[in-house]
Amino acid sequence: MEPHYGSVPLVPGAEALPELDIPRPDRQNRLTVLLRLLLLVPHLVMLAVLSVVALFAVVVGWFSALLIGRLPDPVERYLAGFLGYDTRVNAYAMLLTGRFPTVELGDTMGYPVRVRVRQSVRLNRLAVFFRLVLVIPAAILESLVTAGWWAVSVIWWLIVLILGRMPLPLFEATAAVLRYRLRLGAYMLLLTSAYPKRLFGDQTAPDAVVGTLSGPSATRPLFLGPYAKVLVGAFIAFGLIGGAANGSQYGRQGSDAVRASLLGE
Repeated sequence: MEPHYGSVPLVPGAEALPELDIPRPDRQNRLTVLLRLLLLVPHLVMLAVLSVVALFAVVVGWFSALLIGRLPDPVERYLAGFLGYDTRVNAYAMLLTGRFPTVELGDTMGYPVRVRVRQSVRLNRLAVFFRLVLVIPAAILESLVTAGWWAVSVIWWLIVLILGRMPLPLFEATAAVLRYRLRLGAYMLLLTSAYPKRLFGDQTAPDAVVGTLSGPSATRPLFLGPYAKVLVGAFIAFGLIGGAANGSQYGRQGSDAVRASLLGE
């Protein structure tokens, strides 16, 4: 019997972590899978432009949050819209959906990938002041697991290309990576006071507490099976291996540069 999705209630007093809604994996057009990253080039350019505006918005929001304990409404709307758009683009890039992302900064009612962030949250001024320091452990974990996914992404790409859909364990593990990235982004953009957590999935349905669902969602709550958890662990390991390899390469390059400098080469 398949689990029932779409009936998660709002839990009073629970920590409102940003949530990600994606339906269960469906069939995808193999041609769009084959050309996935090429198709995303216009969106990547748009994201690069919008990220510059987001940087200025975060600076304004940081000073505002220190003064009034929350983001100004226009800043919050823009940053929430930017985060949603970035998440939709990454969901398409990571093969979680076959629907081409929409260029919208508002709520996209018809698009299968949706981001839920509680609006108008009060922010702890001390946590806002030290946000860049506090976020370091979560940022390291996110960079490892995301880099690990992309390090062997050609394997996931071939699987989806051959099968025409993403297998459920891979879908769950990939959704966990994207959801953690979303939560890190929301924390860094001051859209939430909730620290990023639950990379390995939720334990109970009430863990997903941002409102009720209007449609099917396979990721709120996000339950990871044993194979999906192994995959998430493998992503982290791949990220560590890749980081160690890059560090070793940079170290050799640095040593060569120092040696050449000493020998006058």
